[in-house]
Amino acid sequence: MAGMSPIFRRKSATPGVAPAAAPQDRLVTLVRKPGCHLCDDAQIVIEKVCADLGVSWEQKDITEDQDLHEKYWEQIPVVLVDGEQHTFWRVDEGRLRRALTG
Repeated sequence: MAGMSPIFRRKSATPGVAPAAAPQDRLVTLVRKPGCHLCDDAQIVIEKVCADLGVSWEQKDITEDQDLHEKYWEQIPVVLVDGEQHTFWRVDEGRLRRALTG
């Protein structure tokens, strides 16, 4: 490989940049509220993607958490990946898969 053009060499990890977590090490959080049909739709997508990839997921109810309520009440449902907001209102299956595997 020493004589191979850099174009064809695999890229090594960038120093100082942590590699992306494996899907099994990720956590998806669905922030929802009772009686929300968009939340039910989001949960179906999350359950499917997480089951396919072996990713853990959880749900949190904004009616039981004042901090979540203040932060997300206008955006329900909200999807977090590893604690960072991924999307709100509608969950795109392909985009969620890419976020968990990329």
